[in-house]
Amino acid sequence: MNLMVVSMTVLFYLAVTFFLAYKGYKATSTAEDYMLAGRAVNPYMMALSYGATFISSSAIIGFGGAAAMFGMGVVLTNVMNIFLGFFIGFMVLGIRVRAMGQRLEAATFPELLGKRFNSRFIQALSGLIIVLFMPLYTAAVLIGGSRYIEATFQVNYELALITFTGLVACYVITGGMRGVIYTDVFQAVLIFVGLVVMVVYTYGILGGPVEAHRKLAALQAEIDGHFEQARQELDALAPSDLDETNFTGWFLETAGKAASAASMPDSERKQFFEAHPDLAGMAALMQKHPALASKLVTLRTGQAGFRGWMRLPQKGSMFFYVLITSLILGMSVGMLAQPQLAVRFMTVKDSGALNRSAVFGALFFSVMFGVLATGALTNVWFSMPEHGGRIAAASVSAGNIDLIIPTFINRALPQWFGILFMLTLLAAVMSTLSSQFHLMGTSLGRDFLERGILNLSNSGHTLLLARAGIALSVVITLFLAWRLPGSIVAVATASFAGLCAASFLPLYVGGMYWRRMTRAAAIASLCVGFCVSLFWFGFVQMPGGRNPAVLSFFLLNRPTVSEGPILGIYWKWVEALIVALPASTLTAFVVSLITRPESPEHLEKCCGVPVTVNRKESNDAIYG
Repeated sequence: MNLMVVSMTVLFYLAVTFFLAYKGYKATSTAEDYMLAGRAVNPYMMALSYGATFISSSAIIGFGGAAAMFGMGVVLTNVMNIFLGFFIGFMVLGIRVRAMGQRLEAATFPELLGKRFNSRFIQALSGLIIVLFMPLYTAAVLIGGSRYIEATFQVNYELALITFTGLVACYVITGGMRGVIYTDVFQAVLIFVGLVVMVVYTYGILGGPVEAHRKLAALQAEIDGHFEQARQELDALAPSDLDETNFTGWFLETAGKAASAASMPDSERKQFFEAHPDLAGMAALMQKHPALASKLVTLRTGQAGFRGWMRLPQKGSMFFYVLITSLILGMSVGMLAQPQLAVRFMTVKDSGALNRSAVFGALFFSVMFGVLATGALTNVWFSMPEHGGRIAAASVSAGNIDLIIPTFINRALPQWFGILFMLTLLAAVMSTLSSQFHLMGTSLGRDFLERGILNLSNSGHTLLLARAGIALSVVITLFLAWRLPGSIVAVATASFAGLCAASFLPLYVGGMYWRRMTRAAAIASLCVGFCVSLFWFGFVQMPGGRNPAVLSFFLLNRPTVSEGPILGIYWKWVEALIVALPASTLTAFVVSLITRPESPEHLEKCCGVPVTVNRKESNDAIYG
């Protein structure tokens, strides 16, 4: 890329972004302005901000890479996201959230839950959960953007991390929610244009939608054909008297070792092959027949349940559980209860327009169908002889699927689009990071400290504590983004979404629609959802089907406490949401039935019938 053109383009983008952030700063004078943009945002602007917040680098880079690995089944994620996130989220929950938030003068999502159930404990614990676990999701977003900058400009990864984070932190700390909303709208337009161009261009270079998907469907058979063409040379290299099963195992082991040597320094690789002439022979064959690397990947993924890019994985396999429970259900159900999205409903000035803005937002978000299809179709492009002859996962360093989309953009699309996509990704990263930093800062400052631990009633402390919370969140996020392993973006995103659903969804939906739900039930549901999720992440679930459960690995020296199937299910591959959400929902229902209902006066105050709410009422009166 022309350095001067890139520099001028980025500077123009940043100038517009910081001008809008400055406009937000100038319009921010009260705590309500900082937290909720004065509750006066146009619903269509909110819908764009909602969509831009969700379409992050983790959606583009992480889920695009996941589609390259899992195939077109990942597209089901977007179907569920649009149905649950926009239609159910806006039309069913959004109107109630806005009305109740305004009646109770709630400024954050945890505060809305806390005031609905008369519980500072709920507000404080909800804020703490967000502060402790949202950095994982935020780091995943930051990794996606930084990996693209690293692959595009060959710059230091840590420098990209610090630059991204510093720019976003500056305008979030100063401009608050107004700055976030204003910049989100601008960034949403860039995201939509950039992704549409990427999808159209991808289909164009592959011969159109019909031809592109035909090639993708035939790719598995093509790889098998190339493997058979090289079979005679492989037989000459392999030990004699191997049956077909043992031959496949030998190829997996030998080709895997030969491929791993590619990451070694030249001198070390030379010594390695001198000591292992059989591996040197395999490396030479893989160089001569690039499709052997593709066969190696598909054999490995086939063991995990992969059956082709146009088919769902084998039922009951690792790929099946990860795709269905994590990527599809974890993301879509979790979208309903993600605090940075739910709080958007409390910023709008007109409840009546939420239904119309839901359709508008869904149309904007539909561009993700093309992004996920592009992720799967990268395999067709990379497999062409002129582009290396290897599928996507075999064409990037160490098989890191987070590098697939950046590498495809840099190699397949014209240089001018590289600049446009850079802006698209900058916009996606910054729009999501701004919302996440704002949420973490307000959750720590207002929910956990101000209204939870310290019990301060003077709103003059809100801005100071929120800004300090954002600064601390930045530091935590940077550390995690530096330490997290590769191919983690989509998995980390789905895990956080699942945690939000298990912890918040029962009391969130129950609080809006079931007057019989009690404070004791809300507290019990929150604790059960959170604790079951935490146990599952720590001891059972292997993220991505590969990485060990953290606490089990460090405390018990085992990848998981549930190695084999129980009731015919391999629980180590199942997302925590699948277990924790039913547990928290059942808890909410049972405890509500056996505990005393909330007072009619409090329910009237929350739901707006028929008692008039005094908006100046103190927080102590609201909490009871």
